[in-house]
Amino acid sequence: MLIEEKSFQFSLEIIALVKELRKKKEYVFADQLLKSATSIGANVCEAGASQSKKDFISKMSIASKEARETRYWLRLILEAEIITSDMEKPLEEIEQIIRILTKIVKTSQFNLKSKT
Repeated sequence: MLIEEKSFQFSLEIIALVKELRKKKEYVFADQLLKSATSIGANVCEAGASQSKKDFISKMSIASKEARETRYWLRLILEAEIITSDMEKPLEEIEQIIRILTKIVKTSQFNLKSKT
């Protein structure tokens, strides 16, 4: 699944960013960003092993919420100028992930409703 690999690669990028945050002793930002960003991929993986379509939609919805939280933390880090390195790539990546997850959830919800 494309989103599974994309979210995994994104987590790896975030881990590097978190290391930079920790070097600056920005532990709260580092911890919050690490938790939300890695949760995206974890929930996508769980969705792959879902027991039902509703379970799949639930896990993908959680991944979508975590992606939006991750976007919040990235924007906050950027706007507060906590990190001076290029933040455009992770922000572009999270926007892509949000769009993909939104499409997956909406399509799955539509398909579930059309079967009932």
